[in-house]
Amino acid sequence: MATQFNAPPASTILKHALGEGFLGEDAPWAVFYDLGMLESRFERLRAAFPESALHAVAVKAAPVTRILKALARQGAGFEAASKAEILLALAAGASPHKIVFDSPAKTRREIGRALDRGLYINADNLSELARIGELAGSFASGARVGIRVNPGVGAGRIAATSVATVDSKFGVSLDVQRDALFDAFRAYPWLTGLHVHTGSQGCGLELLTAGVRRAMDLAHEIDALLGQRRVRVIDIGGGLNVAYRPGDEAPDIATYAARLRQDVPELFGDDYQIITEFGRWMHAPCGFAASRVEYVKPGPNAAVATIHFGADLLTRHTYQPDIWHHEVDVHDAAGALQEGLREPVTIAGPLCFAADVVAKDAWLPPVSEGDIVVVRDVGAYTFGMWSRYCSRPFPPIFGYRLEAGQLRFEALHEGESPRDVAEFW
Repeated sequence: MATQFNAPPASTILKHALGEGFLGEDAPWAVFYDLGMLESRFERLRAAFPESALHAVAVKAAPVTRILKALARQGAGFEAASKAEILLALAAGASPHKIVFDSPAKTRREIGRALDRGLYINADNLSELARIGELAGSFASGARVGIRVNPGVGAGRIAATSVATVDSKFGVSLDVQRDALFDAFRAYPWLTGLHVHTGSQGCGLELLTAGVRRAMDLAHEIDALLGQRRVRVIDIGGGLNVAYRPGDEAPDIATYAARLRQDVPELFGDDYQIITEFGRWMHAPCGFAASRVEYVKPGPNAAVATIHFGADLLTRHTYQPDIWHHEVDVHDAAGALQEGLREPVTIAGPLCFAADVVAKDAWLPPVSEGDIVVVRDVGAYTFGMWSRYCSRPFPPIFGYRLEAGQLRFEALHEGESPRDVAEFW
């Protein structure tokens, strides 16, 4: 059984990081990533599902090779949405049969290479299945194929991350193309899997499990129509909420698995292999970003503190702050958490547009130049969505863990220099 993980506080990490020179005049900001928490979360995921399940962690959520390597050492697979993500998964040490290729825009060459390597392929549409059929001779590698279906169960509270609406761009509609799905399973004996993903963040347990239930009902219909067991894999996607705000609904992975056992009990029998594709749930709480405050100036409603990251790291948060939230803390120049008196403060990023604001008129302790601003829960869909606007360098990422009571750091990504960025362009 997975044990509860107790993470060291950010103040402890910052004090050690300052002592090691990870933050300073020439290194004004960095991301810190808790490898111990990552390992604990993966163990909780593995404990919640049958031993035969393949947990294909979404590469896009945190595409850092050394983070992926930490997961691969625990036995994780990876969900890849591009050729480059396949290469990242392979570089991390994943076996090809543990890589799930999910891109909705696969070229013929990419399909052929994935089949040759023995990847698991989730086709997005019926035309893609036809392309795979043209390359069926490559199946000697042991590659397997599923088809993504749109269960049509509706949207969660965030429209942009809800992918099971009737007009979703993903998958084959169960309501519109059901007969065509039956025909596909008749035509392609190598088609043995169903893939369903309802959404990411903002979708409650009822919506997530309803999508899986519809996929399972379809599997039963397919088997009955063909008179044989054809569907052997159910890929349930990911999408489990994490808590960015105090009070956010964020069920534990064990709670989600228990709900699936209740609503889709046959999923946990011996007849199906489960594939999961968690990304945000796996990574988000593991990381925080820390920046030195460069300047503080007065404003009409609040002091404005300028730091060294903003919309380049927190793209969704800065453009849609009412939907995407991150908690902010203030630490002094020595790393100690500031508490007590609070006043309105705006935390501004360094980019050249007005919306580059991390926190607007937030009630925070007074901020001074040289203090350190910490933004929590940046382990997923942040550095993977890094923006090149204003050509600022990608930050260093430091991993840490407690070993025998000692805090150990390791470089997960060295970051970029200004010259690196100039050479990119």
